[in-house]
Amino acid sequence: MSPQSSPRTGVRPTRRTFSAAALAVPGLVALSACGGSNGGGSSSGDASTIRVVDYYNTPADDEVIQSTLEAVASEVGVTINREKVPGDQLIQKVLQMSSSKTLPDILMLDNPDLQEIASSGALAPLEDFGIDTSGFKKEILDAGTYEGKVYGLAPTVNTIALFYNTALLEEAGVEPPTTWDDLKTAAAALTDGDVYGIAFSAIATYEGTWQFLPFMWSNGGDETDLGTPEVAGAAQLWADLVTEGSASKSVINWGQGDAMDQFKAGKAAMVVNGPWNINGLAEDAPDLSWDVVMIPVPEAGATSVAPLGGEVWTIPQTGDAEKQKKAAEVLQKFVSAENQLTMGAARNTIPANTDAAATFAEEHPELATFVEQVASARSRTGKLGPDWPTTAKAIYTANQQVLVDGVDPETAFAEAAASLG
Repeated sequence: MSPQSSPRTGVRPTRRTFSAAALAVPGLVALSACGGSNGGGSSSGDASTIRVVDYYNTPADDEVIQSTLEAVASEVGVTINREKVPGDQLIQKVLQMSSSKTLPDILMLDNPDLQEIASSGALAPLEDFGIDTSGFKKEILDAGTYEGKVYGLAPTVNTIALFYNTALLEEAGVEPPTTWDDLKTAAAALTDGDVYGIAFSAIATYEGTWQFLPFMWSNGGDETDLGTPEVAGAAQLWADLVTEGSASKSVINWGQGDAMDQFKAGKAAMVVNGPWNINGLAEDAPDLSWDVVMIPVPEAGATSVAPLGGEVWTIPQTGDAEKQKKAAEVLQKFVSAENQLTMGAARNTIPANTDAAATFAEEHPELATFVEQVASARSRTGKLGPDWPTTAKAIYTANQQVLVDGVDPETAFAEAAASLG
């Protein structure tokens, strides 16, 4: 991903067919910021020990994060005391630590959660420590920004794109879709017996909203006003795919892992999904040949806009200025371009540094489409800040009304807009 790159929507992609077995990487990758000095205090009194809290527990994540942290800590002259908290418990744990003044020296957060924690005053602006954020794309910095100040940096990011089964498309004489019309035509042609043309996640959780955003944003829809024809039009596309039988009605219950399972099993010719599932794809379906294209757009030449995923690393307000300074040194080295390349390769995630991302695409062609998709991606919280979760719920609720109850998309999303005031 470079500042000069632009999505090649409307242009047939260079065909790069990948066998999952050839891309296997040891370990599984799962998918899964104005701070005041009253944020709390670190529980570690040892000035030479930097306490880190994150939620990485799968081998590919855990091992490279640990080794990278240890390496940069050695350069700074400190040691790392790392604590892993289950992802679904992290925010509650952070709030408890803030209340009890036991915040860590470095804290990892899923980027949509940064707004809530930063608004509580628990985090320090990274500019306070002179941390260099040059080289990071604005939209990636937005994911770690609260009220105009950067509180968190993502060394690597992810997004979603469209995987397709190369053999099935070739057998059907179908080209990888680039527009919505292409997508509907291809999905219909690829639907045969118990094989659906496409799988995606429309579940009533944030995953369902995450998967809907590329269609909503690429159609000109906006989270600040859900009651527009552009938002309803994206919902209509999903509804058409289901009602026409090109997608299973079960999409309303599938998480992203479930959708990928359909693809692995040959029950879906295409699937909207992310690079975190590539290792599992390699392990579970080693003989499956696949490729990836960007999320199709309404009309040829439009920009495919997807959401940015990934975690941001922050410096909490512990009240210990010296330890915060040391933690900042660790963080600066941790997010270096070199370390981004290492972590990206191990975790199938995309370096946040623009030059590093361009290098990464050359070295990992199976992930080049995701690098390109990231180039036009944006933060979910960039416009709504801490209000994003409420809107995300309104979006997935409206889609459930459309797909489960048969409510007209314009009606469902007008009600969603009204519910937000």
